[in-house]
Amino acid sequence: MADQGVHDELVAAVRAALAAGGDPERAAGQQRYMKSAMPYRGFTSPQLKAALAPLMRDPGLAMESREQWESTIEALWHGATHREEWYAAIALARHRPYRGWVDSDAMPLWQSLIRVGAWWDVVDDIATHLVRDTVMSAPTVEALRMREWAADESLWVRRAAILSQIGRRDGFDTQLLVDVIEPNIDDRDFFSRKAIGWALRDRARSDPDWVRDFVGSHPDLSGLSCREALKHLGPLP
Repeated sequence: MADQGVHDELVAAVRAALAAGGDPERAAGQQRYMKSAMPYRGFTSPQLKAALAPLMRDPGLAMESREQWESTIEALWHGATHREEWYAAIALARHRPYRGWVDSDAMPLWQSLIRVGAWWDVVDDIATHLVRDTVMSAPTVEALRMREWAADESLWVRRAAILSQIGRRDGFDTQLLVDVIEPNIDDRDFFSRKAIGWALRDRARSDPDWVRDFVGSHPDLSGLSCREALKHLGPLP
């Protein structure tokens, strides 16, 4: 029977690889920029990808079950001492061989990571990949969940709902976009308003007329949301 617990060897290998690299000077700058209480190791994105790639490809470090995959993601996340361990957890969640596990059963895990991460770098990656792909895999049930998330007490869960169709083209649910934006229009938080604008700007790539109409029919949208939404369209007539 496959081990249902944490893949301790992978967790140890990730932490060892991260401890062996990085740049302390860059790490200090990253922490300041991200306003993070958790320190960084100081990897650039390409360096981090290069450090993690051989571990993800190693057959001896492969996940043997869905339960082990989820437990290992949680171990990396909740045991993180440096922010790159969060990024490694997301990389494991997004790793192609485990794509079949990115489904409705994983949504409580995505929400847990969002609540704990509670900042734009990790929340946006989870929302625009893991949450989006889950919504696409089960559009009916997950559209209902996104409407619930859009009214959640957590700003970051709400932001994830707003961003949950970023990059989606086929089967885009326009009504869902409306339903996750409208409950948040009066939210004065920068990250909520920015998310609304980003979601509308992304939709404008394939349906600019709809976005113009939406902005024009919602005069209570914040200036930030409007500017972001119309960034590549120009001002309304």
